[in-house]
Amino acid sequence: MNRRNVLKTLAIVSGGSIILPQWMVSCGVSDSTIHHTSFSAAEQRILAGVTDTIIPAGDSIGALSVGVDKFLQKLFDDCYKKEIRDNVKTQLKNLEESATTTHKTSFADCTQKDREKLLLKVGGSVDQLEKDFFDLVKSETIRGFNTSQKVMTEYLGYKVVPGHYYGCIDVNPPNHA
Repeated sequence: MNRRNVLKTLAIVSGGSIILPQWMVSCGVSDSTIHHTSFSAAEQRILAGVTDTIIPAGDSIGALSVGVDKFLQKLFDDCYKKEIRDNVKTQLKNLEESATTTHKTSFADCTQKDREKLLLKVGGSVDQLEKDFFDLVKSETIRGFNTSQKVMTEYLGYKVVPGHYYGCIDVNPPNHA
């Protein structure tokens, strides 16, 4: 085996693995552009309204500012069965219809209080599919918000490694006399 060819190949692979992520970012390739969601634009807008209703921005950050709506789309597309995803889409459509008949406007365009009333009505429904939708979206919204990088690092004080690692310290062996 020729050592020079091996070292040259190793240098090219190492350099490529370092440059590739920067190149992808500079070209505008990101996870949001790669992930093709099964949710339509209208469903995405309603889902964004639901997450904004559950955790509104207020004086601080809200669910939309940390991307919980995009997290939910990816989560429902990639991690849940088709039946659950279909139920989520059906319930989003029902929310939209309910908002249109009750408030003469889209769910996303309703006021915060009107959206809260509509969601609480779904959450207190006797229909198990509606209740399952509400419980799922509420719990996953809270989980997505609490595990977002911004909330974990800036508000919850999360550190990847707790404490400081002291690598070079003097160790005094015990005297066994």
